[in-house]
Amino acid sequence: MSFATISVIGLGYIGLPTAAAFASKQQHVVGVDINQHAVDTINRGAIHIVEPDLDQVVKTAVEGGFLRASTQPVAAEAFLIAVPTPFKGDHEPDMVYVKAAAESIAPVLKKGALVILESTSPVGATEQMAGWLAELRPDLTFPQQAGEAAEINIAYCPERVLPGQVMVELIKNDRVIGGMTPVCSARASELYNIFLEGECVVTNSRTAEMCKLTENSFRDVNIAFANELSLICADQGINVWELIRLANRHPRVNILQPGPGVGGHCIAVDPWFIVAQNPQQAQLIRTAREVNDSKPHWVINQVKAAVADCLAETGKRASEITIACFGLAFKPNIDDLRESPAMEIAELLSGWHSGTTLAVEPNIHQLPKQLIGHCELATTAEALEQADVLVMLVDHQPFKAIAGAQVQQRWIVDTKGVWR
Repeated sequence: MSFATISVIGLGYIGLPTAAAFASKQQHVVGVDINQHAVDTINRGAIHIVEPDLDQVVKTAVEGGFLRASTQPVAAEAFLIAVPTPFKGDHEPDMVYVKAAAESIAPVLKKGALVILESTSPVGATEQMAGWLAELRPDLTFPQQAGEAAEINIAYCPERVLPGQVMVELIKNDRVIGGMTPVCSARASELYNIFLEGECVVTNSRTAEMCKLTENSFRDVNIAFANELSLICADQGINVWELIRLANRHPRVNILQPGPGVGGHCIAVDPWFIVAQNPQQAQLIRTAREVNDSKPHWVINQVKAAVADCLAETGKRASEITIACFGLAFKPNIDDLRESPAMEIAELLSGWHSGTTLAVEPNIHQLPKQLIGHCELATTAEALEQADVLVMLVDHQPFKAIAGAQVQQRWIVDTKGVWR
């Protein structure tokens, strides 16, 4: 069965690039989002997020009549759900957006439709979604009821792309396809092969769900090692970046770079999904999360010590000291602030500091609401001229390009080794 219309539910950092990738192959795509601003922006042929190359792909697709956005789902042959899956309470996965997406498409489902969950989810989420849909549409059969003969096919296929390189990795990277039945997997593979140059690797839905969580937990554990090492080196008076460079000359050692913590919608969240479902077994994964979550508070203490030294040496009052935080995004060269440790640090510092706190983030045009009234958005030049204490949080390319002679401040907290 062909896919005359493909619908992508959720037009954020994953949904919009995915919709654009299908539309670039002259597939008719309807993107759905509850954000009216996002819908209007896309329908003008523009984008509401920062992602290299995405703007041109969207513009071409909209002008060609292959992509449009809406706030209401329409009938389609394939639905891809790419909505957030945050956590609630004690780091428990919150499926409220996935459930809302399922409820929104249920009325327009028709026999032969394919529904794919792309949102990072706990194990069993795809089956749970299929259960919700079955309750809402008792006139249709689903894989848990009819197996291979189901009228609606359901699969799980997690994204595995790097922000800043999404439009390349979306096409080049392999995809793990977890169908609830072999027929579901085959149809999902057929769909992704419309634009995919990588391989569709087929498994079941539960293994595919666990695969996504495993990938990000593995990375989180390795980052935690580097972050913990940075604490030890600071205590020992050792340059952690030099140490890692030397250690990595060993043929079987590849230590990652430390930073102010871990952010983003994946690595900072996904390991908790494993911990929530396996609290007794996931000891290392839990500890890694705790190490990375605690790093921003260590950075805050380093800044407080730098401010104390500045006060002692300059004789200024605390209200006369200016702190500049370089970077708010969760990783370099993007505008995504989700779960960003840099944001957490800037927010905590601006709440503690009685003087001026500057935020330098070249990828945004206005401060997020939690910093309005507490921070001032500044350019790099303004921060270097006005600040007494510099706090390097995100190694954006413009920051790495700053000449050493431009940095005159004596009090620097550099969590990324840019000014080492």
